[in-house]
Amino acid sequence: MNTKVYGHRGCMGTYPENTLVGFMQAIRQGVDGIELDVHMTKDREIVVIHDEFLDRTTDGTGFIKDMTLAEIRRYSAGVRFSHYDQFVDQWRLEQVPTLQEVLVLLKPYSIELNIELKTTKFTYTGIEEAVHQIVQAYGNNRKVIYSSFHLPTLLRMKRMDPNADIALLSKGKLSHPHEYMDCFQLEAIHISKNAILNNVTNWKALLPSLRAWTVNDTNDIKQLLDLRVSAIMTDFPEKAVFYRSERKSFV
Repeated sequence: MNTKVYGHRGCMGTYPENTLVGFMQAIRQGVDGIELDVHMTKDREIVVIHDEFLDRTTDGTGFIKDMTLAEIRRYSAGVRFSHYDQFVDQWRLEQVPTLQEVLVLLKPYSIELNIELKTTKFTYTGIEEAVHQIVQAYGNNRKVIYSSFHLPTLLRMKRMDPNADIALLSKGKLSHPHEYMDCFQLEAIHISKNAILNNVTNWKALLPSLRAWTVNDTNDIKQLLDLRVSAIMTDFPEKAVFYRSERKSFV
């Protein structure tokens, strides 16, 4: 099994995170999948942004849950990244995208999509159903994995669609992780790279079912490729794709 490379929030090491321009750059760099995050607005739109608020990644302020999509659209999702070497003025026009817009962008490309539902801090009533409906309408039958640190969110997704691929996010060691896989019908566990690399024995039997985050260090990339985890999520997909290709050349 070849380890897949997922662009973490697109290509966030060099391009604005969770933006259309960043997702396109990750695709150009040869990713197998995209990882992104979703929240629900005051008017129940599903938007792609990591934080519960605008402040860090846009030039706006306020909580997503308290704002309408139109209000969020007033702000730039690219200007905060003007310190990046690749910055161009066009980035200033980037807006927080909707999940629908991202799926439309991905339509020509046969890449996988990991949608992380950010439901640990705020309760977005109905977010699971809203996300599911958008994916059904615009997903183009691509492989979609729903992930969350909040297990009830994943179980609701599974009840809604028994065929849904769900993945539990975890920062640290899970005792008897195979029981999580079996009991909750998980497609994978998305685990911190440190949790794997600090205790490979604990995870050895499940390595083909692990997606590791966030893997940026060269040595970490190489180790996880050698361990043949299911996927690595990285801010620098071009680097991970390169080292994977390098390893294939020696086979």
